[in-house]
Amino acid sequence: MSLHTEWVEWMVSPPLVPDFEVIDEAHLERMTLGDKSLEREVLALFAAQSASLVAMLSTWPADAAALAHTLKGSARAIGAFAVADAAAEFEDALRCGTDAAEPLAALDAAVDHARVAIDERLER
Repeated sequence: MSLHTEWVEWMVSPPLVPDFEVIDEAHLERMTLGDKSLEREVLALFAAQSASLVAMLSTWPADAAALAHTLKGSARAIGAFAVADAAAEFEDALRCGTDAAEPLAALDAAVDHARVAIDERLER
């Protein structure tokens, strides 16, 4: 029996955990109707609003669940789904009366990540 060998071109396998966009570009484009000026405006507003809301949330105000809900909606509107998910987890923890310190830290980190991505995008 003869052994037949041939050269096979290999492709790089995709990552097991795909990279995700901090801001979902396609979603943002749909929400701003492709208007780049509007896109820049809503991103700048979100960056400012998210920083302000996380600062308020860190003081544990009585309306923290409502503020988290607001942040969740704003994040979804621009396609910052990791921020939206983190805000939802924080909101759920508050509404259920469970310890919300860890979800708040995760929300803070998600907002920081989004703001860095937004700042880089706005500088272009």
